Amino acid sequence: MTRTAVIAVGGNSLITDKEHQTVPDQFRACAETCRHVAALFSQPGLRVVVTHGNGPQVGFILRRSELAATELHMVPLDSCVADTQGAIGYHIQLALRNEFKRRGIEKQAVSVVTQCLVDRDDPAFRKPNKPIGSFLTREQADYHRQKDAWDVIEDAGRGWRRVVASPRPMAILEIDAVKSLLDAGFVVVAAGGGGIAVVPDERGTLRGAAAVIDKDFASSLLARQVGAELFVISTGVEKVCLRHGTPGQQEIDTMTVADAKRYCAEGHFTPGSMLPKIEAVIEFLEGGGREAIITDPEHLGLAFAGRTGTHVTP
Repeated sequence: MTRTAVIAVGGNSLITDKEHQTVPDQFRACAETCRHVAALFSQPGLRVVVTHGNGPQVGFILRRSELAATELHMVPLDSCVADTQGAIGYHIQLALRNEFKRRGIEKQAVSVVTQCLVDRDDPAFRKPNKPIGSFLTREQADYHRQKDAWDVIEDAGRGWRRVVASPRPMAILEIDAVKSLLDAGFVVVAAGGGGIAVVPDERGTLRGAAAVIDKDFASSLLARQVGAELFVISTGVEKVCLRHGTPGQQEIDTMTVADAKRYCAEGHFTPGSMLPKIEAVIEFLEGGGREAIITDPEHLGLAFAGRTGTHVTP
């Protein structure tokens, strides 16, 4: 029997801390995560799509553009996302290839530069609120607002920052390619950074949008579109917790969709952190998925065996 899993790799698996942000550092962190992913293929019949975050990497590209602005053109946000899909996808392909060879596994990874359709009338475009890039002075913010039509906000006395929309994903446009590659036996790396946000104009012609898509929502959508039975979110904690960071913190081993919705309503999960992950899991399971797991990279194998992690079922 075969089983299809989508594994969403979080940013903590690509950059461990502020002292280890160079490209070689990022590859070493990626290789460590891929070691745990490759170990999963001891299970026969497993088909895997790997997705990944890209927030810090996009920030680095934007910062380089700002520093080089007197000599070179700025890089549009959609191209930044595409650039990171290629670079991080290469790291994952290389790390998995090396790990598969070491383990004697006949597998190969391939990356798909992935576009994600969003609604041009999504309310997020009317109220951009996702900060990206570095802090700016008031003068820099005014310059980019006028010259580049940026939306900028003042950030709690720390300076000004560009903000962009974070619309909900509607469709993974390369889904047929992802399915074909899975059927051919490849491990597929797709929807990196939530996918490149694209919107149609009045004639249906697509264009890149100055927007970022939440990686977990895009991964959940991809999992539903490929008919995955399992959706795994690899993040910075072994298990989801209630009352996180308090003396009454409680780890969750299992929960149902009804439990998850109740915990969300009770305010247990932080927006921008665990909340979107839980909401993405709910969407996956309500869309026909059988099980979701949230855990950290080093516990992926044990979580697949049902021995740790937080397991969510319909």
